[in-house]
Amino acid sequence: MTFLETILDELLHIFKREGIEANTDEDLISKLDIRQSTFHELFSSRENMVKQVILYEIEVNNRRQAEMLAKATNPVDEIMFLLRDGIEAIRQVNPVYIADLRKYPEAWQMSLQNVADNNQHVNAEILNRGILQGYFRKDINLQLVTKIILEQFFMMINPASFPPAKYDLSEVFRSIYLYYVRGICTDLGGKLAEAYFAKNNM
Repeated sequence: MTFLETILDELLHIFKREGIEANTDEDLISKLDIRQSTFHELFSSRENMVKQVILYEIEVNNRRQAEMLAKATNPVDEIMFLLRDGIEAIRQVNPVYIADLRKYPEAWQMSLQNVADNNQHVNAEILNRGILQGYFRKDINLQLVTKIILEQFFMMINPASFPPAKYDLSEVFRSIYLYYVRGICTDLGGKLAEAYFAKNNM
């Protein structure tokens, strides 16, 4: 890990734990234990800092996802791994982080675009293989299903739909996707999904 990656990793953890706006640049410099001159050499502005952190988060998440999916033995496993990873990821994030990120339009759009692109590609590929192998129903519309999955995610992180102060976002995520997965599974896929739910207490 390079020096910059180390700094971005520390910033990402701070942001997810406390939100982006909880600390001034001076606070962050102190927490990172670096010189002010070094900080300003790395980041030309607050917006630039947030953008770099988001680019780093996207890279880390996509790499982790690829490593995780490589351990799956079938498409149902892959969907279950994605669900569990999504639930755990949301549990580790202070909702303030998502609210603060919206204040940085370029970084926010980059994050949403990655979710959209990744969701469309990964889910469509998994679902297609699952259909061919008999785990998912043959009558599902791949394009429509992947679009619905994506829109459900955007609905979930919309504070107007699910205010974080009122709803546990990880439970919202679980409620949306677990029941949806059951609906697209064949009997064979459903048995694997139920076994995974029971084993992992999802």
